[in-house]
Amino acid sequence: VTDKMQVLRHSEHTLKTALLSKNPDLVSQYEKLDAGEQRLMNEAFQPRNNLFEPITLHSQSDWISSHPEAPQDFEQFFSDRYRKAPCPKKHIIYIQPIGFLGNTRVISEEYIKWLKGYCEAFFYGLKVKFLEPVSVSATKCSFRVNENTQNLQIHTGHILAFLKRNKPEDAFCIVGITMIDLYPRDSWNFVFGQASLSSGVGIFSFARYGKDFYTSKYEGSVKVPQRTVSSDYSIFDNYYIPEITSVLLLRSCKTLTHEIGHILGLRHCQWLACLMQGSNHLEESDRRPLNVCPICLRKLQSAIGFNIVERYKALVKWIDDESCGESGATPKSSSEHVYLPKPVEAFKDWREWILRCIAVLEK
Repeated sequence: VTDKMQVLRHSEHTLKTALLSKNPDLVSQYEKLDAGEQRLMNEAFQPRNNLFEPITLHSQSDWISSHPEAPQDFEQFFSDRYRKAPCPKKHIIYIQPIGFLGNTRVISEEYIKWLKGYCEAFFYGLKVKFLEPVSVSATKCSFRVNENTQNLQIHTGHILAFLKRNKPEDAFCIVGITMIDLYPRDSWNFVFGQASLSSGVGIFSFARYGKDFYTSKYEGSVKVPQRTVSSDYSIFDNYYIPEITSVLLLRSCKTLTHEIGHILGLRHCQWLACLMQGSNHLEESDRRPLNVCPICLRKLQSAIGFNIVERYKALVKWIDDESCGESGATPKSSSEHVYLPKPVEAFKDWREWILRCIAVLEK
């Protein structure tokens, strides 16, 4: 494949304009930022910076090759009049699990805590609240057994409608997450997720992030391809849930932050290697970094208003906080309290990268 690999290199001028903009007001807004913050973000257009790499396309099936779309620089983001920004009355990211996320209640609850902590560090300054999990039947969605992969799938449009109906008043957005595979319409094989930016709702599935989904060992295929009755949800009793490994945690943190990024108005990134790059397939989304590039970082900062060093320190703390137990929180019943270490091995390289950024910020 190497001969197909293509590095997308933008000129320093292009990257600098994408970050600072040509609009004098936005340039002076940039120049008012903390000197360390400017120093870090300016790395975007330093030719020999080693923090922010260019995007590498590995094949024609990669996102940028197959989905030509207009790039979005900081100025376009800032002046997008359809963009919804969090405000004091609507500043909470709600996450709604659909079905169980782990094989036991304890695993489900811990995993939810890990995701919540990660999102609060990533969107530093916004609050993240998890809603009590709801069953598939509560959403009244359509479902099917996929005829190719023989696994259960639920309909994204119906789930989005359910979330919209149940969106709390103070929500900036409400995001559904599930371990059940999704499909957007009958003709489609599957989809990883779908969001409606104008309504501030999204649904994402982590079903395909387990280690065996694409192998013959996958245990989630429905053994009896019986005719499903559209109202008989008992087919979801004890549906297969993959083990929460470090890679699954990493992939789900990535998807969740990428998609909430979209709801905040960030479009797919085409400037540098970035969490906000589009991805067509799992292998491509695994190549994307966990971090955003400086251009997308400036977008996030202008939408949320955090201090960049504090945000990075919160992310390091999340990685270091193995147990991530809420300090002083007591388990519902002492017998139920099983210590479940957070599987952060997959985040270790990124932790080193964040420390390098903090060093530039605090120089």
